[in-house]
Amino acid sequence: MGYSGKDNAASILVDGLKLMEYRGYDSVGVATIKDEKILISKGVGKVAEVNQRLGLEKMEGSIGIGHTRWATHGGVTDGNAHPHSTCQGDIAVVHNGIIENYQELKNELIMQGHSFRSQTDSEVIAHLLEEKYSKGSSIKQAIVEACKKLRGSYAFVAAFKDGAMAAARWEEPLIIGVSPEGLFISSDVLGFLKFTDNAIFLDNGDIAVIEDNNIALYDIGGSPVSRPITPVAWELGAANKGKYEHHTLKEINEQTRTTINRISSRNGLDEFCKIISQAEHVFLTGSGSSHHVALLARRIFSRFAKIQASVIVSSEFQYEFDSITPNSVLIAISQSGESADVLNSVKKAKEMGAKILSIVNVTTSSLARMSDAIVAIECGPEIGVAATKSFTGQLAAIYAIANQLAKSLQHHDDMIGDLDELSSALDMTLSSYHNMAKIVELTSNANNIYLLGRSMHYPIALEGALKLKELAYIHAEGLAAGELKHGPLALMEKNVLVLVLNPTDNTYEETLHNIHEIKARGATVIGVSDRNSDLYDHWIELPKIKEDHLYPLIEVVPLQILAYLVAVSRKVDPDYPRNLAKSVTVK
Repeated sequence: MGYSGKDNAASILVDGLKLMEYRGYDSVGVATIKDEKILISKGVGKVAEVNQRLGLEKMEGSIGIGHTRWATHGGVTDGNAHPHSTCQGDIAVVHNGIIENYQELKNELIMQGHSFRSQTDSEVIAHLLEEKYSKGSSIKQAIVEACKKLRGSYAFVAAFKDGAMAAARWEEPLIIGVSPEGLFISSDVLGFLKFTDNAIFLDNGDIAVIEDNNIALYDIGGSPVSRPITPVAWELGAANKGKYEHHTLKEINEQTRTTINRISSRNGLDEFCKIISQAEHVFLTGSGSSHHVALLARRIFSRFAKIQASVIVSSEFQYEFDSITPNSVLIAISQSGESADVLNSVKKAKEMGAKILSIVNVTTSSLARMSDAIVAIECGPEIGVAATKSFTGQLAAIYAIANQLAKSLQHHDDMIGDLDELSSALDMTLSSYHNMAKIVELTSNANNIYLLGRSMHYPIALEGALKLKELAYIHAEGLAAGELKHGPLALMEKNVLVLVLNPTDNTYEETLHNIHEIKARGATVIGVSDRNSDLYDHWIELPKIKEDHLYPLIEVVPLQILAYLVAVSRKVDPDYPRNLAKSVTVK
């Protein structure tokens, strides 16, 4: 994040970085400019901790840059924290992304007399700028020449001792906030939304130079370009914890509202569904929780809209392009719209002539802007790193899309049913954490946990396992219940904990047979169902609903709650799981 304006830069940067901390939180740093000197303070820890220790917000100057880090190159150390400065201390840089040829550039710069203080790839950017700027190049020329040498992905902001700021982006998000009080450069609108909702979204390859409160924009070759100012719709209040102890708990509890709003909305559906209905081949892609939504989407589209779709996890999509044709549609699912694997899949599919549809939360994201049509999940900012309300929001969007397709193709009547019933069921499920103390204790003490489900419940088993891994650091595995005899049954023994997703739908009886097999081997079974059974050692009760194909929206919620409660019981911060970042913008 960068700021140039009338007010104290450091305090603005610290506040902004706190709101963006979900993107990276192992270290933090700030650089400000005062009397043509660059002052830098940085350290390991979260923003509030480092600020308290080093007094970041008290640094003087009305121009500055700041960064929260998620380590890629180099360990988590004070020296590897951003900003990074040049040999003479005349330029400081903060950077997101990965410079793939950094070692080659570093060796070249060392031969030219530059000294490096960190083990990061990011520091080469500062020295590349210094190499040109110190020899008389303008700021624009220095940025253009540096970008020509960089290979990989980057969004960086550079501060110069004379008070100028400059920035560039390639395959990483970067946004300028425009207000009467000053100008902001940020990787996320949350960094400046407190001050302005007027934003300039830089295109790939754009360069920005800010001097004397004026913005000059160029393409990567140095030619002037113009970009519009776009209003940003998100409310800043949605990014605050409110009465809740953690963002994750707040976001779990918002799911009744966000799910009902999305499943009942027709926003974006007409064009989206028209493109799907005209496609010869439909592909779905996503990463992490979004991949699990894609697995559910394949089943829902097949059952209700008679559309056959292929699902390919985004990190594997680069090896699966043989089937893409100009008559294909790729539906990309992403909360942030900035996930590198998803964007790479989309770019390749576009090159091969496919139409791109996206289900995305951030409607100004790179993915949204690359798409032929979008359906927004409209759940507001999700700060907790683990997907909760964005997962149900994406799934609600899938149900809404399938419902429209089914009705337009006359395959099915309305599949959503009574929204009041669904709303009440979600509310009842959200209150279930009051009755989970024993299950939380069992889960907290388990070394290995298995989650079983059939058909539409299998992707929810995968999602529940992911939540336990992300939030509570417990090894958990989602299994297709019908595959027990093909290997996993060998793992069932005394002291093994198994959660079984078993609502009363067409999978109920067969899943009970699997539970018999598990119980015969001595494992402990927790049933997640609207109906109790003697086979369950413990029962997580689900409300009964008429439209049983909607159970995935409901049954995932107690799994989220369980993972959250286990994390808290283990004294783990559920908002910021170790080694993870919200938006994985690097490969």
